[in-house]
Amino acid sequence: MREIEASTITRTVAELCQKANFFLPEDVLNALKQARKTEESPLGQQVLDQILENSKMAKEEQLAICQDCGVAVVYLEIGQDVHITGGDLYKAIDEGVRQGYEKGYLRKSMVRQPFSARVNTKDNTPAVIHNDIVPGDKLKISVIPKGGGSENCSRLTVLTPAKGRKGIMDFVVNIVNESGSNPCPPIVIGLGIGGTTDKAMTLAKKALLRKLGEPNPDPEVAELEREILQQVNNLGIGPMGYGGRTTALAVHAEAFPAHIASLPVAVNIQCWCERHQETIL
Repeated sequence: MREIEASTITRTVAELCQKANFFLPEDVLNALKQARKTEESPLGQQVLDQILENSKMAKEEQLAICQDCGVAVVYLEIGQDVHITGGDLYKAIDEGVRQGYEKGYLRKSMVRQPFSARVNTKDNTPAVIHNDIVPGDKLKISVIPKGGGSENCSRLTVLTPAKGRKGIMDFVVNIVNESGSNPCPPIVIGLGIGGTTDKAMTLAKKALLRKLGEPNPDPEVAELEREILQQVNNLGIGPMGYGGRTTALAVHAEAFPAHIASLPVAVNIQCWCERHQETIL
């Protein structure tokens, strides 16, 4: 049994919250640069130039890449041989979010009661926390600041199994088309297929953690990703909705076995600012 102090988790989460908001991952930057090379729309080219310049300035000056610093979504992979000492795990994470957002001068966007007074919690807590128990004695922490514009465009449905592959593709493409410029394209599409409704939504968001453009290891799922990406980019929405071939940078799909009578499909859209940072303790 390996022990990890709660204070170490707090410090790590605080650092990850700031890094995720300051530094765009290299895989995302590379995808944006590649999109700039292939984009044919003059306005689309200008938008991508501004996005790249914005990301460069944020890194150099350690400022937030986007004014919407998002909900702090935290994914944990907890080794079954890990024991957390010195405090409550979830409280340690929330304290890390509190410290990270305050020290990084990051916008706090969480409201306490979502359907009435909507009073800001003033420290961006609580975090939205997901955890998986895995073999080993390590703790992997991933932080995804999830902005409201892209999250508001996410959707869930349960198709009849007869709708199949085409039904999934039509659902995703229609969502992107209806969303237009709202999620700040070029977007990344997280797609969860199967399980139950809650499982599909979890799969869709977790898919965003995958290295950008890295295909699903299942060839059938990878082909579905490729075809959806092609159809989405044929919509012509383009960077920030100004037209062009770059509406999405990638489609990341995850599939899970489902009930014989159900085909749950979830779409979680991420804006061009596909922020995430992770570390292993």
